[in-house]
Parts: sequence; structure tokens; C-alpha cells
Amino acid sequence: MQPFTVETGVIASIPTPNIDTDVIMPKQFLKGIDRKGLARGIFYDLRSSPETYPDFALNRPATASPKFLVTGPNFGCGSSREHAVWGLMQFGIRAIIGTTFGGIFADNADNNGLLLIVCTPDDVDRLHEVASQSACEITIDLECQTIALADRVIPFEIGAERKAAMLAGEDAIGRTEAILNDLDAFETRYFAERPWLVEHNPSAENPSVRKPISISAASKVHSRPQD
Repeated sequence: MQPFTVETGVIASIPTPNIDTDVIMPKQFLKGIDRKGLARGIFYDLRSSPETYPDFALNRPATASPKFLVTGPNFGCGSSREHAVWGLMQFGIRAIIGTTFGGIFADNADNNGLLLIVCTPDDVDRLHEVASQSACEITIDLECQTIALADRVIPFEIGAERKAAMLAGEDAIGRTEAILNDLDAFETRYFAERPWLVEHNPSAENPSVRKPISISAASKVHSRPQD
């Protein structure tokens, strides 16, 4: 994942509530066998008809290629298609600001390094206001947890683990690999304290390699006496 530290760029306003992932990434763009070319699908139905949707932010020259979006509530609801996040990132979006996001969309964003920022309704309204007026640039400082506008600085909250992962550009696999020694130590301790979960194999060259026995077998070994 690409680390996120401090980013400056144009913000575009998409205030419509409940924009689902089918609007963000229509189904015809889900057929590929890889992630290439998904930027073309972002808001395809809206962007492919600029004469029909002239007020849509990505159809206006000043905000056609933003780095940030400020959205309406429940952005990213609907189906779980991860392509929506992949496409937004390929389109150049580094962060999305709103009051609420679809749950699965938020998980997919976290797993791929797309920063979602939750702000108060008043702060989001202010961002919509400035973003809809012109090509407004803002600066997001993840370390300081601030969004800097020309006339104010907006603070935001983010979980410590998620913040660290974004700053380091580390995905879930990378975070797991970083604690493999701890996982091995836990497994060794866990099975040592519960020997009935492991088949005894004295001839094994590596005694640390254990074969867990079935739950039913374990229950027979560790069953309570019958009355």
C-alpha cells in the first residue's frame, strides 16, 4: 500500500446521500481478471453523460481530477464489490471525507489504503461549501489528524492501529507478517498448556510441529466423568 502522510490537492463535492457501490463502480466493470482499467468505471453513468449531469463534480473542469472527495452520508453502501475502492484509488482519490460510510466499503478502504475520514456534519457542510465554489485545495495531515482549509483547520479522529497502518503503508498481510514470531510463541504456549489437543508423535524430527486432534477426540480425552 502507498503510505499516507501529508497530501495536498483539489477536493470535489458529491453531497448526494446513500451513493452505493453500483453507482461508484457499475457492474459491467467487474468482469476483468485483474484490477487494470478500473478508473474508467468510476461513476461511469454520471461521467459518460456530462450533458445530462453538468453539475456532477467530476464533470466540471475545476474538479474533474480531484485528490479528495467530500461525500453525503452513507457513501459506499450496497454490495461489497472491492472494485469500487480499487477504481477510486486508480482514479487518483487518496481520501474521502464524510459523516458516515457503508460498513463493507469502509473495511475495503482500510484494507487497500484509501483513507476515510469521519467529520461532524457542520465540518462536512463547510467542506461541501468550499468544494462546490471553485477548485479548492486542502491539505490532509494524517500524523496531526487535521484537514487544513484556507480559513480554518478541521481536526478528525482515527483509530491508532488504522492510523499506524496508513502512515506505514502496511496492509493486513504485512501487519500479520510483522507479528509472526509472536504468533509462533503463542501457538507453542497454547498447545503446551493443552496437550490433549495434540497427537503425541515421539518420532517426529521437529517436536514443535503438532497435529491438532479433532474436537470429538479432544472431548473424549478431556471429558467430565459420568454420574
